Amino acid sequence: MTSITTKLDSSQPAAEMAVDLFDNWFDPIETEVRVRAREFIEELIRGELDDALARPRYGRSQMAGNEAGTAGHRHGSRTRSLTGTFGPIEIAVPRARLSTSEGKTTEWKSQALRAYQRRTLAADALIAGCYLAGTNTRRVRRALGALFGGAVGKDTVSRTWRKVKSDWDAWSTRSLAEEPIVRLILDGTVVRVRLDRKATSISLLVVIGVRADGQKVLLAIKSMGGESTEAWRTVLDDLIKRGLRRPEFLIVDGAPGLDKAIAAVWDGVPVQRCTVHKHRNLFAHAPERLHDEITADYNDMIYATTPEEIEARRKAFIRKWRLKHRAVADSLEEAGDRLFTFTRLPPSQWRSVRTTNAIERLHEEFKRRIKTQTVLPSADTAAMLFWALLASGQINMRKVDGWQTLATKPLDQPIDLAA
Repeated sequence: MTSITTKLDSSQPAAEMAVDLFDNWFDPIETEVRVRAREFIEELIRGELDDALARPRYGRSQMAGNEAGTAGHRHGSRTRSLTGTFGPIEIAVPRARLSTSEGKTTEWKSQALRAYQRRTLAADALIAGCYLAGTNTRRVRRALGALFGGAVGKDTVSRTWRKVKSDWDAWSTRSLAEEPIVRLILDGTVVRVRLDRKATSISLLVVIGVRADGQKVLLAIKSMGGESTEAWRTVLDDLIKRGLRRPEFLIVDGAPGLDKAIAAVWDGVPVQRCTVHKHRNLFAHAPERLHDEITADYNDMIYATTPEEIEARRKAFIRKWRLKHRAVADSLEEAGDRLFTFTRLPPSQWRSVRTTNAIERLHEEFKRRIKTQTVLPSADTAAMLFWALLASGQINMRKVDGWQTLATKPLDQPIDLAA
């Protein structure tokens, strides 16, 4: 076997060495991916122009049988450099002039590829993600140099960061007056950040809204010292200040501070306490040998198919565990009727309103992305990094189950808690 030794010039800067190391490598898979990416992007833009001109290239408009019916005309193309997660490529962007109703002409602009755009949103998200995770501009350039073919310079990283910061500021202060929010899901998670050069645990308080059409949307992320009443009041007051209308239904994790904050600003709004969080609470009041039995009885109650069955099984649960292990029964009673508020809605919605899983999944994905970062650089970047995962499309949220019946108002009939 022939041994290949690469000798590096010690006088060469480390960042350049990291990029040059891969200059002579040929990967047919990467090459083919870039070719296909270029072909796809060019076809996408050509199709966009065909629609704008109401005819394909070399074709006539369907509006009329002569040139008077055309919406404009093509005039060549220009080459544009574009860097994405597939690497740097050169694409041919067609040019055209469109006719306006006033008889004037205007240069056609692609909506898919914005003017002066040199990187895809995913590429910017990758650069910003490295920076938000605490990597300086030189290390970002070194780390991404091979992937982007040396197309990432110090100025590129700085500009991308400034753009992300500007977008974050605009998003976190945007008006919510026109958002048709009917439901809120609220929960917090703990992350480790560096404060005054010390690793400190803080809480990220997250609020998801559910629109009238069932689509979930991120409304707020705040870095706080904990989940106290004051911390949650800060979050809720900010939402109200930005024009959020009074929600029709709330789903919470059961934190006492959040419950008190809600009572202060939205007293009377139906509140559902997360059934998964309460399930975990029950385990804290019983030895491990009883956990399987608790789970069986609890699930039998929570996942019953009618309000009447749930009510009957709750009473049976309380009677049994008062005798077998009273702390478990006391813990369930502590939740009150808020654990069963979901029964006041149509059964098609029960799955989506029983828990705060919509936020829990975001927490899990966020922590999976940062698991190699035991401590994030600051409280502000922790919140921004969470937001960036959704803003960049790396995490998507779908509509809630049972969204077709969201217009149905909650019944004013809580279950009978008498055991």
